[in-house]
Amino acid sequence: MLQIAIRTCSAALFLLLMPALVWLSGWAWTPGMSDLILRPFYAITETVSAPWGLLTNIVLCLWFLWCLRYRIKPAIVLVVLLSAAVLTGQGVKSYVKRQVQEPRPYVQWLGKTQSMDVTAFYEQKKKARSLQVKNEVQGNAQIPDWLGKSWQADTGFSFPSGHTMFAASWALLGVGLLWPRRHYKTAAALLVWASLVMGSRLLLGMHWPRDLMASVGISWVLVTLACWLAQRLCGPFAPPPEEQEEIQSREPE
Repeated sequence: MLQIAIRTCSAALFLLLMPALVWLSGWAWTPGMSDLILRPFYAITETVSAPWGLLTNIVLCLWFLWCLRYRIKPAIVLVVLLSAAVLTGQGVKSYVKRQVQEPRPYVQWLGKTQSMDVTAFYEQKKKARSLQVKNEVQGNAQIPDWLGKSWQADTGFSFPSGHTMFAASWALLGVGLLWPRRHYKTAAALLVWASLVMGSRLLLGMHWPRDLMASVGISWVLVTLACWLAQRLCGPFAPPPEEQEEIQSREPE
């Protein structure tokens, strides 16, 4: 348990570095960034958004099961536990959003530039909020059509970030579980992907740096707890002695 906690904590600190630096720098989102930059980040954020997020979840589950093929049962249990933890996290996220009621950066920007009443905006139903966003950005040369449509689909409160929780959970799981199997490239790729997802939420005007940091913290707790429960139910994830020689001879991914 301690080693898993240390690994996941180290990975969480890595994920926290970018939003912490952005926060300390005082950077604030504004529209007008080049499509050449925003479009790739939009594609990255879509890997977590519905419906593509479901496909991402399935692919990652299958990849983890393959990476842990020597110990399938613990992997299945872990996937079940992680799914339960994510669902719990989504409930916590929804509750916190309702309590904090932090406007998204793009909503705050609309409030300042379009004289939109932000409080009244959030008092409306989701469909009405989407329609208002459509009307507010229509014809605005600073906001590409695809970005406006993305905003229309995501009009809830900002704190914390559900996209970050999804990506960070998988990244922390990769470090906590696959690192002992020497699947270093998988763990590193998941960390980079999660960081890019987090960056996309900032650049698209969806979240503040503190939203991302809170989400990483929640993900770390959930993933570490899921790993601990899996160990209690199925034993340690470290391979048995007879597999050590094979794993030691395996080239890093």
